[in-house]
Amino acid sequence: MFNRTRQVDLATELALADTHWTRLRGLLGLAPNDFRNGSGLWIIPCHGVHTLGMRFPLDVVYLDRSLTVIHVQRGLQPWRFAPVRMQATSVLELPCRTAAETGTEVGDRIEITTGRDGRVLPS
Repeated sequence: MFNRTRQVDLATELALADTHWTRLRGLLGLAPNDFRNGSGLWIIPCHGVHTLGMRFPLDVVYLDRSLTVIHVQRGLQPWRFAPVRMQATSVLELPCRTAAETGTEVGDRIEITTGRDGRVLPS
């Protein structure tokens, strides 16, 4: 996952949560050391997330259909709810401080290259 606007990687190891079960499970059960810099979870479809049952804070980046950042929630602490953004079609969960360290802001364009075929999204 690459922030095209800032020319910086957001995640080099990106997991996809696109089924009922994977969206429900999310990052639950992971230890803080299991979700470190370079990691990310892309939740599709998604309008908002929670950190109930989690043991570490994270950054949440909301994306629209064209993978443009529409909201950034930095440092969402465990046992909290992030705001719901109905215009979001997906959400990125990233290690805490990733958004600040990469300068990711509203309006940035995100690009995702799949490992299987090198395809770039959005296409």
